[in-house]
Amino acid sequence: MSFALRARSTLFATRRAFSTSPSSQLARINLIGRLGAEPEIQSTSTGTDVIKYPLAVDTHGKASDRKTSWFKVTSFVGEGPTRDFIMGLQKGTLLFVEGDVSIPQFQDADGAMRSTMNITQRTFEVLKRPYQVPSEGSAHSEGTQTADQGAPSAAGGSA
Repeated sequence: MSFALRARSTLFATRRAFSTSPSSQLARINLIGRLGAEPEIQSTSTGTDVIKYPLAVDTHGKASDRKTSWFKVTSFVGEGPTRDFIMGLQKGTLLFVEGDVSIPQFQDADGAMRSTMNITQRTFEVLKRPYQVPSEGSAHSEGTQTADQGAPSAAGGSA
């Protein structure tokens, strides 16, 4: 094999044919699941308020083979209508969440190395609200509402 042919094959082997963008240290995940609890506001060590909520994602298949995976989702939405919208979601709400995934390692109290999966919400969409029997005099609506951290929310404000 000639030098030029080997150099050319090496060049093609090192290129990322599937993307022209630079590689990133972030992984993206899309989840569809139900809120396991109402969202909560927690403060970080720097004083920044973040919203955290658990998301239960069921696997498909036979009823006897189904399993639920639980994900802890963090949202860095500032004060405003998007935050109010998220905080108003009820347990059992079906959500689509797109987020960034990181898997940091840490040392536990016993000195063992552990890792955890962190999901930072980028966008979300309410797919279905939990069913509630409407009380007398109130209207029950089941519309799809959306909100995006970087764009105007369903309530019409900006994040």
